[in-house]
Amino acid sequence: MDFPERFSNLPPYAFPRLRALLDAHAPGGDVVHMTIGEPKHPFPAWVTEIVTDHAAEFNSYPPNDGSPALRGAISGWMGRRYGVTVDPETQVMALNGTREGLYNAAMALCPEQKNGNRPVVLIPNPFYQVYMIAAISVAAEPVFLPATQETGHLPDYAALPADLLDRTAIAYVCSPANPQGAVADRTYWADLIALAEKHDFRIFADECYSEIYRDAPPVGALSVAAEVGADPERVVLFNSLSKRSNLPGLRSGFVAGGAESLKRIKTLRAYSGAPLPGPLQAAAERVWADEAHVEENRALYQEKYRVADAVFDEVPGYAGPEAGFFLWLPVEDGEAAALKAWTQTGVRVLPGAYLAREVGGQNPGKGYVRVAMVAPKDELQRGLITLRDCLYE
Repeated sequence: MDFPERFSNLPPYAFPRLRALLDAHAPGGDVVHMTIGEPKHPFPAWVTEIVTDHAAEFNSYPPNDGSPALRGAISGWMGRRYGVTVDPETQVMALNGTREGLYNAAMALCPEQKNGNRPVVLIPNPFYQVYMIAAISVAAEPVFLPATQETGHLPDYAALPADLLDRTAIAYVCSPANPQGAVADRTYWADLIALAEKHDFRIFADECYSEIYRDAPPVGALSVAAEVGADPERVVLFNSLSKRSNLPGLRSGFVAGGAESLKRIKTLRAYSGAPLPGPLQAAAERVWADEAHVEENRALYQEKYRVADAVFDEVPGYAGPEAGFFLWLPVEDGEAAALKAWTQTGVRVLPGAYLAREVGGQNPGKGYVRVAMVAPKDELQRGLITLRDCLYE
Protein backbone atom coordinates (compact mmCIF):
# COMPACT_ATOMS: atom_id res chain seq x y z
CA MET A 1 0.00 0.00 0.00
CA ASP A 2 1.45 3.37 -1.05
CA PHE A 3 1.10 6.50 1.05
CA PRO A 4 1.79 10.12 0.10
CA GLU A 5 5.11 11.62 1.05
CA ARG A 6 4.00 15.25 1.21
CA PHE A 7 3.26 15.11 4.95
CA SER A 8 5.80 12.46 5.91
CA ASN A 9 8.32 14.84 7.47
CA LEU A 10 5.93 16.88 9.58
CA PRO A 11 7.10 17.44 13.14
CA PRO A 12 4.73 16.13 15.84
CA TYR A 13 1.96 18.58 16.69
CA ALA A 14 2.58 20.81 19.71
CA PHE A 15 0.34 19.08 22.23
CA PRO A 16 1.41 15.48 21.55
CA ARG A 17 4.98 16.77 21.95
CA LEU A 18 4.02 18.36 25.24
CA ARG A 19 2.47 15.14 26.52
CA ALA A 20 5.60 13.22 25.52
CA LEU A 21 7.71 15.73 27.43
CA LEU A 22 5.67 15.90 30.63
CA ASP A 23 3.39 12.91 31.10
CA ALA A 24 6.10 10.47 32.11
CA HIS A 25 6.70 12.66 35.16
CA ALA A 26 4.49 13.23 38.18
CA PRO A 27 3.35 16.81 38.75
CA GLY A 28 5.08 18.59 41.58
CA GLY A 29 1.88 20.07 42.99
CA ASP A 30 -1.77 20.68 42.26
CA VAL A 31 -2.14 20.71 38.48
CA VAL A 32 -2.73 24.10 36.86
CA HIS A 33 -3.37 23.95 33.11
CA MET A 34 -1.96 26.95 31.22
CA THR A 35 -1.21 25.40 27.85
CA ILE A 36 -4.32 25.48 25.65
CA GLY A 37 -5.90 28.73 24.53
CA GLU A 38 -9.43 27.55 25.25
CA PRO A 39 -11.52 30.42 26.66
CA LYS A 40 -13.10 29.70 30.05
CA HIS A 41 -15.13 32.84 30.67
CA PRO A 42 -18.92 32.42 30.55
CA PHE A 43 -20.64 32.80 27.20
CA PRO A 44 -24.05 34.50 26.98
CA ALA A 45 -26.76 32.36 28.58
CA TRP A 46 -29.17 33.09 25.76
CA VAL A 47 -27.00 31.15 23.30
CA THR A 48 -28.37 27.89 24.70
CA GLU A 49 -31.92 29.17 24.43
CA ILE A 50 -31.48 30.06 20.75
CA VAL A 51 -29.99 26.67 19.92
CA THR A 52 -32.91 24.98 21.68
CA ASP A 53 -35.48 27.18 19.96
CA HIS A 54 -34.00 26.27 16.56
CA ALA A 55 -33.36 22.60 17.33
CA ALA A 56 -35.79 21.49 14.59
CA GLU A 57 -33.25 22.78 12.06
CA PHE A 58 -31.01 19.83 12.91
CA ASN A 59 -33.44 17.98 10.64
CA SER A 60 -32.32 20.01 7.61
CA TYR A 61 -29.08 20.51 5.73
CA PRO A 62 -27.76 23.98 6.64
CA PRO A 63 -26.86 26.67 4.09
CA ASN A 64 -23.33 25.98 2.94
CA ASP A 65 -22.20 29.62 2.87
CA GLY A 66 -24.08 30.64 6.02
CA SER A 67 -27.67 31.80 6.23
CA PRO A 68 -28.47 35.26 4.83
CA ALA A 69 -29.20 36.40 8.39
CA LEU A 70 -25.82 35.18 9.67
CA ARG A 71 -23.90 36.71 6.79
CA GLY A 72 -25.81 39.93 7.33
CA ALA A 73 -24.90 39.94 11.04
CA ILE A 74 -21.23 39.38 10.21
CA SER A 75 -21.29 42.12 7.58
CA GLY A 76 -22.95 44.47 10.05
CA TRP A 77 -20.33 43.71 12.70
CA MET A 78 -17.54 44.41 10.22
CA GLY A 79 -19.10 47.77 9.40
CA ARG A 80 -19.32 48.73 13.08
CA ARG A 81 -15.92 47.33 14.04
CA TYR A 82 -13.79 48.16 11.02
CA GLY A 83 -15.74 50.85 9.21
CA VAL A 84 -15.78 48.84 5.98
CA THR A 85 -18.70 47.89 3.79
CA VAL A 86 -18.79 44.29 2.61
CA ASP A 87 -21.60 42.75 0.59
CA PRO A 88 -23.02 39.85 2.61
CA GLU A 89 -24.00 38.10 -0.62
CA THR A 90 -20.65 38.19 -2.38
CA GLN A 91 -17.90 39.14 0.11
CA VAL A 92 -18.62 37.12 3.27
CA MET A 93 -18.84 33.40 3.98
CA ALA A 94 -19.48 31.64 7.28
CA LEU A 95 -16.89 29.09 8.36
CA ASN A 96 -16.93 26.06 10.62
CA GLY A 97 -14.12 27.64 12.63
CA THR A 98 -11.36 29.75 11.09
CA ARG A 99 -8.86 26.90 10.85
CA GLU A 100 -11.02 25.52 8.03
CA GLY A 101 -10.93 28.85 6.21
CA LEU A 102 -7.23 29.48 6.72
CA TYR A 103 -6.56 26.11 5.10
CA ASN A 104 -9.15 26.08 2.33
CA ALA A 105 -8.53 29.66 1.24
CA ALA A 106 -5.02 28.61 0.26
CA MET A 107 -6.45 25.62 -1.60
CA ALA A 108 -8.83 27.91 -3.49
CA LEU A 109 -6.55 30.88 -4.15
CA CYS A 110 -2.92 29.77 -4.40
CA PRO A 111 -1.89 29.40 -8.06
CA GLU A 112 0.06 26.37 -9.30
CA GLN A 113 2.85 28.71 -10.43
CA LYS A 114 3.83 32.29 -9.74
CA ASN A 115 5.77 34.04 -12.49
CA GLY A 116 6.65 30.65 -13.93
CA ASN A 117 8.05 29.28 -10.67
CA ARG A 118 6.91 27.30 -7.66
CA PRO A 119 4.80 29.64 -5.52
CA VAL A 120 5.88 30.77 -2.08
CA VAL A 121 3.71 31.09 1.02
CA LEU A 122 5.12 33.43 3.67
CA ILE A 123 4.60 32.40 7.30
CA PRO A 124 5.51 34.17 10.54
CA ASN A 125 7.69 32.14 12.88
CA PRO A 126 6.32 31.22 15.51
CA PHE A 127 3.05 30.45 13.76
CA TYR A 128 -0.34 28.76 13.82
CA GLN A 129 0.38 25.31 12.42
CA VAL A 130 -2.40 25.35 9.81
CA TYR A 131 -0.48 27.97 7.81
CA MET A 132 2.31 25.49 7.11
CA ILE A 133 -0.02 22.61 6.28
CA ALA A 134 -1.93 24.80 3.84
CA ALA A 135 1.28 25.72 2.05
CA ILE A 136 2.41 22.10 1.79
CA SER A 137 -1.02 20.99 0.57
CA VAL A 138 -0.93 23.34 -2.41
CA ALA A 139 2.65 22.33 -3.28
CA ALA A 140 3.93 25.80 -2.44
CA GLU A 141 7.22 26.51 -0.71
CA PRO A 142 6.65 27.61 2.90
CA VAL A 143 9.06 30.37 3.87
CA PHE A 144 9.28 31.14 7.59
CA LEU A 145 10.15 34.66 8.73
CA PRO A 146 11.23 35.25 12.34
CA ALA A 147 8.73 37.23 14.40
CA THR A 148 11.00 38.11 17.29
CA GLN A 149 11.65 40.95 19.69
CA GLU A 150 13.94 42.50 17.07
CA THR A 151 11.09 42.67 14.55
CA GLY A 152 8.43 43.72 17.05
CA HIS A 153 7.20 40.11 17.16
CA LEU A 154 5.74 40.52 13.66
CA PRO A 155 7.33 39.21 10.45
CA ASP A 156 9.36 41.68 8.39
CA TYR A 157 8.37 40.49 4.93
CA ALA A 158 9.90 43.56 3.31
CA ALA A 159 13.34 42.23 4.27
CA LEU A 160 13.01 39.39 1.76
CA PRO A 161 14.76 39.56 -1.63
CA ALA A 162 12.70 40.79 -4.56
CA ASP A 163 12.97 37.54 -6.51
CA LEU A 164 11.41 35.60 -3.64
CA LEU A 165 8.67 38.18 -3.21
CA ASP A 166 7.92 37.88 -6.93
CA ARG A 167 7.26 34.17 -6.33
CA THR A 168 5.06 34.86 -3.31
CA ALA A 169 1.37 34.01 -3.66
CA ILE A 170 0.18 34.34 -0.05
CA ALA A 171 1.48 35.97 3.13
CA TYR A 172 -0.09 34.96 6.42
CA VAL A 173 -0.21 37.53 9.21
CA CYS A 174 -1.72 36.96 12.64
CA SER A 175 -2.61 40.20 14.43
CA PRO A 176 -2.93 40.22 17.38
CA ALA A 177 -0.19 37.63 17.18
CA ASN A 178 -0.40 34.17 18.68
CA PRO A 179 1.66 33.59 20.80
CA GLN A 180 3.37 36.95 21.34
CA GLY A 181 0.37 39.30 21.60
CA ALA A 182 1.88 41.89 19.24
CA VAL A 183 -0.45 44.10 17.19
CA ALA A 184 0.11 45.24 13.61
CA ASP A 185 -0.51 48.99 13.52
CA ARG A 186 -1.79 51.03 10.60
CA THR A 187 1.72 51.65 9.26
CA TYR A 188 2.59 47.95 9.33
CA TRP A 189 -0.54 47.03 7.38
CA ALA A 190 -0.12 49.87 4.90
CA ASP A 191 3.50 48.93 4.21
CA LEU A 192 2.64 45.26 3.81
CA ILE A 193 -0.26 46.04 1.50
CA ALA A 194 2.01 48.23 -0.61
CA LEU A 195 4.53 45.38 -0.77
CA ALA A 196 1.77 42.98 -1.79
CA GLU A 197 0.57 45.37 -4.48
CA LYS A 198 4.11 45.73 -5.83
CA HIS A 199 4.78 41.98 -5.95
CA ASP A 200 1.18 40.89 -6.54
CA PHE A 201 0.47 38.53 -3.65
CA ARG A 202 -2.47 38.10 -1.28
CA ILE A 203 -2.49 38.79 2.43
CA PHE A 204 -4.33 36.34 4.66
CA ALA A 205 -5.11 38.36 7.79
CA ASP A 206 -5.84 36.12 10.78
CA GLU A 207 -7.49 38.48 13.27
CA CYS A 208 -9.06 35.95 15.64
CA TYR A 209 -7.79 37.73 18.77
CA SER A 210 -8.86 41.20 17.64
CA GLU A 211 -11.45 41.78 20.38
CA ILE A 212 -9.19 41.06 23.37
CA TYR A 213 -6.90 44.02 23.95
CA ARG A 214 -5.57 46.42 26.58
CA ASP A 215 -6.64 49.86 25.41
CA ALA A 216 -7.34 50.62 21.76
CA PRO A 217 -8.91 48.11 19.36
CA PRO A 218 -6.37 46.70 16.89
CA VAL A 219 -6.55 48.10 13.38
CA GLY A 220 -8.03 45.74 10.81
CA ALA A 221 -6.26 44.84 7.59
CA LEU A 222 -9.39 45.43 5.48
CA SER A 223 -9.78 48.90 6.98
CA VAL A 224 -6.30 49.90 5.88
CA ALA A 225 -6.73 48.25 2.49
CA ALA A 226 -9.84 50.35 1.89
CA GLU A 227 -8.08 53.53 3.06
CA VAL A 228 -5.14 53.09 0.70
CA GLY A 229 -7.31 52.01 -2.24
CA ALA A 230 -5.78 48.55 -2.60
CA ASP A 231 -7.05 45.95 -5.03
CA PRO A 232 -10.23 44.56 -3.39
CA GLU A 233 -8.82 41.04 -3.81
CA ARG A 234 -5.59 41.88 -2.00
CA VAL A 235 -6.65 41.06 1.58
CA VAL A 236 -8.61 38.06 2.84
CA LEU A 237 -9.75 38.42 6.45
CA PHE A 238 -10.53 35.68 8.98
CA ASN A 239 -12.19 36.00 12.38
CA SER A 240 -14.40 33.99 14.73
CA LEU A 241 -16.48 33.94 17.90
CA SER A 242 -14.09 31.59 19.70
CA LYS A 243 -12.07 34.21 21.57
CA ARG A 244 -14.35 37.23 21.15
CA SER A 245 -17.34 35.51 22.73
CA ASN A 246 -15.86 32.50 24.61
CA LEU A 247 -17.52 30.12 22.15
CA PRO A 248 -14.80 27.92 20.63
CA GLY A 249 -17.23 24.99 20.48
CA LEU A 250 -19.80 26.94 18.47
CA ARG A 251 -17.34 26.93 15.55
CA SER A 252 -18.62 30.19 14.11
CA GLY A 253 -15.99 31.88 12.02
CA PHE A 254 -15.99 33.81 8.78
CA VAL A 255 -13.88 34.76 5.82
CA ALA A 256 -14.29 38.10 4.05
CA GLY A 257 -12.59 39.73 1.09
CA GLY A 258 -12.95 40.48 -2.58
CA ALA A 259 -15.91 39.07 -4.46
CA GLU A 260 -13.77 37.00 -6.84
CA SER A 261 -11.75 35.50 -3.98
CA LEU A 262 -14.93 34.62 -2.10
CA LYS A 263 -16.49 33.13 -5.22
CA ARG A 264 -13.58 30.72 -5.55
CA ILE A 265 -13.55 29.86 -1.85
CA LYS A 266 -17.30 29.21 -1.94
CA THR A 267 -16.97 26.99 -5.00
CA LEU A 268 -14.40 24.80 -3.25
CA ARG A 269 -16.45 24.68 -0.07
CA ALA A 270 -19.53 23.52 -1.96
CA TYR A 271 -17.58 20.34 -2.75
CA SER A 272 -15.55 19.81 0.40
CA GLY A 273 -16.80 21.98 3.28
CA ALA A 274 -18.83 21.17 6.36
CA PRO A 275 -21.28 24.01 7.06
CA LEU A 276 -22.27 25.11 10.54
CA PRO A 277 -25.52 23.41 11.66
CA GLY A 278 -28.64 25.56 11.40
CA PRO A 279 -29.28 26.01 15.16
CA LEU A 280 -25.67 27.10 15.63
CA GLN A 281 -25.96 29.56 12.74
CA ALA A 282 -29.02 31.06 14.43
CA ALA A 283 -27.11 31.46 17.70
CA ALA A 284 -24.06 32.89 15.93
CA GLU A 285 -26.21 35.49 14.18
CA ARG A 286 -27.31 36.86 17.56
CA VAL A 287 -23.82 36.68 19.06
CA TRP A 288 -22.22 38.65 16.22
CA ALA A 289 -24.86 41.35 16.71
CA ASP A 290 -24.25 41.75 20.46
CA GLU A 291 -21.34 43.72 21.95
CA ALA A 292 -22.30 43.86 25.64
CA HIS A 293 -20.92 40.41 26.42
CA VAL A 294 -17.75 41.19 24.43
CA GLU A 295 -17.08 44.27 26.55
CA GLU A 296 -17.55 42.23 29.73
CA ASN A 297 -15.20 39.56 28.43
CA ARG A 298 -12.57 42.12 27.45
CA ALA A 299 -12.72 43.71 30.90
CA LEU A 300 -11.93 40.33 32.50
CA TYR A 301 -8.86 39.93 30.31
CA GLN A 302 -7.75 43.47 31.03
CA GLU A 303 -7.80 42.57 34.73
CA LYS A 304 -5.62 39.58 33.92
CA TYR A 305 -3.12 41.79 32.06
CA ARG A 306 -2.77 43.83 35.23
CA VAL A 307 -2.29 40.70 37.33
CA ALA A 308 0.40 39.38 34.99
CA ASP A 309 2.19 42.74 34.85
CA ALA A 310 2.28 42.89 38.63
CA VAL A 311 3.51 39.31 39.03
CA PHE A 312 6.29 39.56 36.43
CA ASP A 313 7.15 43.24 36.90
CA GLU A 314 10.72 42.53 38.02
CA VAL A 315 11.42 39.66 35.62
CA PRO A 316 14.11 40.71 33.10
CA GLY A 317 12.78 40.74 29.55
CA TYR A 318 9.12 40.45 30.50
CA ALA A 319 6.74 42.32 28.20
CA GLY A 320 3.02 41.98 28.68
CA PRO A 321 0.97 41.32 25.54
CA GLU A 322 -0.69 44.19 23.69
CA ALA A 323 -3.65 41.92 22.96
CA GLY A 324 -4.80 38.32 23.04
CA PHE A 325 -4.63 36.10 26.10
CA PHE A 326 -1.16 34.55 26.03
CA LEU A 327 2.00 35.43 27.90
CA TRP A 328 5.22 34.88 25.96
CA LEU A 329 7.65 34.50 28.82
CA PRO A 330 11.42 34.65 28.24
CA VAL A 331 13.41 31.71 29.64
CA GLU A 332 16.75 30.14 28.86
CA ASP A 333 15.22 27.03 27.32
CA GLY A 334 11.48 26.52 26.89
CA GLU A 335 11.47 22.72 27.14
CA ALA A 336 13.62 22.71 30.26
CA ALA A 337 11.48 25.45 31.81
CA ALA A 338 8.21 23.62 31.06
CA LEU A 339 9.57 20.38 32.51
CA LYS A 340 10.84 22.16 35.61
CA ALA A 341 7.53 23.94 36.18
CA TRP A 342 5.61 20.66 35.83
CA THR A 343 7.82 18.48 38.01
CA GLN A 344 8.35 21.08 40.72
CA THR A 345 4.96 22.84 40.86
CA GLY A 346 2.33 21.11 38.70
CA VAL A 347 1.93 24.19 36.48
CA ARG A 348 1.65 23.12 32.85
CA VAL A 349 2.93 25.51 30.15
CA LEU A 350 3.90 25.08 26.51
CA PRO A 351 7.51 25.34 25.26
CA GLY A 352 7.72 28.10 22.68
CA ALA A 353 9.79 25.96 20.34
CA TYR A 354 6.75 23.75 19.77
CA LEU A 355 5.03 26.68 18.05
CA ALA A 356 7.93 27.53 15.73
CA ARG A 357 10.12 25.97 13.05
CA GLU A 358 13.90 25.77 13.15
CA VAL A 359 15.40 27.78 10.29
CA GLY A 360 19.14 28.03 9.77
CA GLY A 361 19.75 26.22 13.04
CA GLN A 362 17.64 28.72 15.00
CA ASN A 363 14.21 28.21 16.54
CA PRO A 364 12.79 31.64 17.50
CA GLY A 365 10.53 30.08 20.13
CA LYS A 366 13.22 28.17 21.99
CA GLY A 367 13.82 30.83 24.63
CA TYR A 368 10.15 31.17 25.61
CA VAL A 369 7.19 29.43 27.16
CA ARG A 370 3.61 30.25 26.23
CA VAL A 371 1.17 30.69 29.08
CA ALA A 372 -2.59 30.81 28.40
CA MET A 373 -4.40 33.27 30.67
CA VAL A 374 -7.78 31.57 30.42
CA ALA A 375 -8.31 30.41 34.02
CA PRO A 376 -10.39 32.47 36.49
CA LYS A 377 -8.50 35.45 37.87
CA ASP A 378 -7.69 34.04 41.32
CA GLU A 379 -6.54 30.70 39.93
CA LEU A 380 -4.54 32.49 37.26
CA GLN A 381 -2.82 34.69 39.83
CA ARG A 382 -1.83 31.70 41.97
CA GLY A 383 -0.53 29.88 38.92
CA LEU A 384 1.49 32.84 37.68
CA ILE A 385 3.06 33.48 41.09
CA THR A 386 3.96 29.79 41.36
CA LEU A 387 5.43 29.88 37.86
CA ARG A 388 7.43 33.04 38.57
CA ASP A 389 8.87 31.67 41.79
CA CYS A 390 9.84 28.44 40.05
CA LEU A 391 11.36 29.81 36.84
CA TYR A 392 12.84 33.10 38.03
CA GLU A 393 13.97 32.30 41.56
